[in-house]
Amino acid sequence: MKLRLMMLGAAIAASGAVAAPRGLTVEDLVALERVGSPAVSPDASRVVYTVRRTDMGKNRGHTSIWIADLKGTTAPKALTTHDSSSTDPEWSAAGDAVYFLSSRSGSSQVWRQAASGGEPVQVTNLPLDVDNFRVSPTGDRIAFSLAVFRDCADLACTKDRIEQQGKNKASGRVYDRLFVRHWDTWADGRNAVLFSAPLDASGRVGSAPVSLSGSLDGDVPSKPFGDREEYRFSPDGKTIVFSARIAGKTEAWSTNFDLYDVPAAGNAAPRNLTADNPAWDTKGVFSPDGQTLAYLAMARPGFEADRFQIMLMDVASGKKRKLAANWDRSAGALQWSADGKTLVVDAEDVGQHRLFAIDVASGKVTGLTDKGSIGGFDMRRDTLAYTQATLSSPAQLYTAPLAGGQAQQLTKNNADKLAEVRFGEFEQFSFKGAKGDTVYGYVMKPWNAQPGAKYPIAFLVHGGPQGSFGNAWSYRWNPQVYAGAGYAAVFIDFHGSTGYGQKFTDSISGDWGGAPLVDLQKGLAAAVKQFPWLDRERSCALGASYGGYMMNWIEGNWSDGFKCIVNHDGVFDTRGMAYSTEEQWFTDWENGGPYFAVPQKHERFNPVHHVNKWKTPMLVIQGDLDFRIPTAQALSTFTALQRRGIDSKLLVFPDENHWVLKPANSLLWHHTVIGWLDQHLKR
Repeated sequence: MKLRLMMLGAAIAASGAVAAPRGLTVEDLVALERVGSPAVSPDASRVVYTVRRTDMGKNRGHTSIWIADLKGTTAPKALTTHDSSSTDPEWSAAGDAVYFLSSRSGSSQVWRQAASGGEPVQVTNLPLDVDNFRVSPTGDRIAFSLAVFRDCADLACTKDRIEQQGKNKASGRVYDRLFVRHWDTWADGRNAVLFSAPLDASGRVGSAPVSLSGSLDGDVPSKPFGDREEYRFSPDGKTIVFSARIAGKTEAWSTNFDLYDVPAAGNAAPRNLTADNPAWDTKGVFSPDGQTLAYLAMARPGFEADRFQIMLMDVASGKKRKLAANWDRSAGALQWSADGKTLVVDAEDVGQHRLFAIDVASGKVTGLTDKGSIGGFDMRRDTLAYTQATLSSPAQLYTAPLAGGQAQQLTKNNADKLAEVRFGEFEQFSFKGAKGDTVYGYVMKPWNAQPGAKYPIAFLVHGGPQGSFGNAWSYRWNPQVYAGAGYAAVFIDFHGSTGYGQKFTDSISGDWGGAPLVDLQKGLAAAVKQFPWLDRERSCALGASYGGYMMNWIEGNWSDGFKCIVNHDGVFDTRGMAYSTEEQWFTDWENGGPYFAVPQKHERFNPVHHVNKWKTPMLVIQGDLDFRIPTAQALSTFTALQRRGIDSKLLVFPDENHWVLKPANSLLWHHTVIGWLDQHLKR
């Protein structure tokens, strides 16, 4: 028997030993490939999509374009292989080529690659970077956005002025209105302007582009996160509809985006289609026959988290009507079916992010997907392609018919990287929260949980505050990283979270430290009672943005709740926040007006007033390029902790904004955070 066991061991060694299972590590997370941006070919036989890989040596991501057969009969293959990234894929009208953005020529320009392979062709050769683009459905024109000085007569003028600014010995800039800085960038006087140009017989831009939105004082698409979803061609290619907010002195406290249409050739001024609505209108999409424009509209000016209602406008008459007015969800992207009778939309829904089909005539809503989180999606000839992730899977590419049927998974990216990884099991639960309302949350076990054992808790609080920690995959606040490090995770969608109806989302405004804190307290208690493997005595709370605010609020209002706290980019002083954040509409709405008008409302839930009760050890993290919650908030938090003699650390990233984007910084962030938990929960 002993000899046979020795022979068996030798055979296993010769064939390659099977690695022991393990949990997800930070290094795993950072190295994962990210699938996104699906675009279905006109004949619905193929799909192109992007794959982002991490280049640790260069400390950045690299994106390439892949192509897959929608029948799944052949393996996906790379369409672009250049050292420069390739992004934003879009099919040609004939379906024989794919357009994309790349900086392989030294600046960001549009390129075209035959779907069968070969060498790509440069489509634009402009003196400025192309930020985003769309090709006309008729294939004879391209629209794109460039950052320009609106008073310049041509693109060369903008380039010359930028170069001249770089030569100036004096570095100062003078401003006369807000949005002096936005997100992570100081304003330099340029606007994002929409242009168009005809494509010549070779498929290239051969003439000077014409400005479509330059007469408007605004950005197309919007800053800082707007993209080509904010403008579209009509089916005949003759018209473009786009969304823009007029800037001026009030831009920093306005959410009044309007939809405009303009001839694609640029031979007339833009026409405002939604001047009657003082709130947000965006993402116009023409029906296949061009007679109806579907778009998204909010009802309340100044509220960025209002419900996006689907609107339908008759193009000829301008008459508008609501679609599915009683469906209490906020829609995302829109896609028309081939016959124009159905709209496909995505929306958050009770801890999931799903696809829905809406009948245009009746407004009936039908779910197309169930569990998980939808990313990008596209549809041609009623064939859908979409990315979907869960709490135990990064995004993968799927296809399904609009008419219903089994979804087919097309990609298996990261299968080799995750072969040894065992994910923590998770479960959604509900409880009676503040005001007696039903509130939902999730729990997750450590990857190697054993029956009868108890595990320390990472209590994760989402930002927004109008956001959600649901059944999705994240590259920073990922519960599986904590499960992989031996922690249980608990996360609650408190009052103010999205996906549970607009009334629930509205409820946090003016009540930042009220019902949400009650939900967190009751949610953690309910989880501990329902799941005996949670060790309440060993728990730390973690959060960023509003979640970081809540960490400061917990310090003074639930001061015996946790062994430690992690606070990333959190609000410390609501008065300082009101006068230093860039998007003023946010603090105005959340507190019922600007600080100078209603100071008592801003002060009601101000963490600064409770510092005398602080005692919990805290790790404070800040990106110095975060202009949403500026660095002074983190420095004030750390000062308060140090002056109080509380165990504390400060981690600052000089080159990061409200997020942590660079791979090396992500590794440092995660190891510092988990080390803080280990210090206080596993000592």
